Amino acid sequence: MRLIKVAHKAPIRVVRISKNRQKLKLKRSLIALKGALEQEKQETEEMLDIYKRYTQGQASKDELKVANKQFVDVLKGLGLGVFAILPFAPITIPIIIKLGSKLGVDVLPSSFSIQKDPKTK
Repeated sequence: MRLIKVAHKAPIRVVRISKNRQKLKLKRSLIALKGALEQEKQETEEMLDIYKRYTQGQASKDELKVANKQFVDVLKGLGLGVFAILPFAPITIPIIIKLGSKLGVDVLPSSFSIQKDPKTK
């Protein structure tokens, strides 16, 4: 009798464990997304500050290069935003990212791209 009870509860335990594992994976993904969005926000605010100082003649050429690099990142994000409003976005966006990586084109903004070596930024 006890064996039947244990065998009956085993699939339920497996379902609970996999459900908890999926919740944790989703939480980790959302925390990583939050961190990337915070970094992108900070970089964009810095970019706008540099452009403001440039219009007043107070920014150097090196700062302007950093601001222009961030502006390209903003445009990359806007480009992916267009695909986000299209139907089947959960399918098309990963395909675009994968296709871009195979062709050597960086589609994601710098704060979202996964880099193995942080020195190559």
